[in-house]
Amino acid sequence: MRPFAALNSPSEPTVDEAPILHVDLDAFFASVEILDDPSLRGKPVAVGGGGERGVIASASYEARRYGVRSAMPSVIARRRCADLIILPGRFDRYEVYSRQFHDIVRDLTPDYESLGLDEVFADLRSLRRLRVRPLEAAADLRRRINGELGLLCGVGLGRNKLFAKLASKESKPTVVDGRLVDGAGVVWVSPALEQRWLAELPVRALWGVGPATAAKLEKLGLRFVRDLARVDEATLAGHLGVAMASTLVAYAHGEDKRVVEVHRVGKSVGHEQTFAKSLAGIDDAVEAAKGHAAIVARALRAEGRVARTITVIVRFDDLTSVSRSQTLSFGIDDEYAITAIAGALLQSIEFPHAVRLLGIHASSFLERDENQMQLSFGLDPSSSNARERAEAISRERQVGNEALRDAVDEVREKFGSAAVGTASELREHGVEIATQRGRHAFGPERSPGG
Repeated sequence: MRPFAALNSPSEPTVDEAPILHVDLDAFFASVEILDDPSLRGKPVAVGGGGERGVIASASYEARRYGVRSAMPSVIARRRCADLIILPGRFDRYEVYSRQFHDIVRDLTPDYESLGLDEVFADLRSLRRLRVRPLEAAADLRRRINGELGLLCGVGLGRNKLFAKLASKESKPTVVDGRLVDGAGVVWVSPALEQRWLAELPVRALWGVGPATAAKLEKLGLRFVRDLARVDEATLAGHLGVAMASTLVAYAHGEDKRVVEVHRVGKSVGHEQTFAKSLAGIDDAVEAAKGHAAIVARALRAEGRVARTITVIVRFDDLTSVSRSQTLSFGIDDEYAITAIAGALLQSIEFPHAVRLLGIHASSFLERDENQMQLSFGLDPSSSNARERAEAISRERQVGNEALRDAVDEVREKFGSAAVGTASELREHGVEIATQRGRHAFGPERSPGG
């Protein structure tokens, strides 16, 4: 259902009436692939894992006409669209476009919050004295993104994050009965439209309501936002928890106290991978962890941070998962230091089945210049305790490899990421540097002959 029109008020809103802007790039990963290879234009294109365990990360609108969408298993996507072209993610390329996208937003206002490579909130209130007109500014922003990057986007304006996010989604193209219907591009949620949406929108349209939460709400007879507005918060808390109940009831009344967090720092940096062929056991998992650690280490150094907590996540073939974490008294950004901790954590896990997915995440950040360390604090690398031994080795690696890390990073910055590499990164054709996927574990590519 798409009953709402864009630019839906006869009057131009002021910054105080539409202070929050949300911009979301359309089909970002797929759009970048099409820009880089124009022969893909007009074809159903998706980015993700092409194997049997793969997941679609981004789908072009041509693919969406067949019902292909993000987070869909690739095997289902292929059933819906036999001609679907599934490409592996190239995150280094997406990051180039993302930086340019953020630069354009920054030209409008420095008061913005990045939610990832392709999505930004901005607070326009600092632009009052410039007499900025929000609708005009939003339209200009959209034109610049399209003109300079070749990308389309949806822009939403509202009095808070809730309505700005809903508006940007409403502004985008959509597929109706297999036919692509253009979006308005820019939508402002006026007070009248706020009331209409609160009366007509389904609960799944609200921020944070995924399929599982939506199913719980529907079992309670809460299918629409208007139903949530009438429910007792304490009763809802018994089913969803206090925090979620409070948030959803507030949303149902149109309230959202979240502010635009300028220079927002992510809570973790990580890399996960679903394997085309499951890992046989602990030895294979430890070996795979080396590559994951290198990716996480590079991401940390690129952000000028070190991490005190390392977490490993293992998912087995029976789809059960287990995680282990270790928090250090110092921060690390060295791949060998991270590998030492991750290896000890993996050794503490029982492996009853083959490993389908492996992830390493780093958190509890410090700025690099805050990371005061000494080589020895009484930790013994020969300790019989695996975690103590790993922490001692990690400290030695972090301190001892500093000059090498800096030299490698400097060469890669000047001459490209593949200019120099470790032994594990050497291939017959040269150095191959894996890129970070974070929590976007799209799954493996199709096996040769698969």
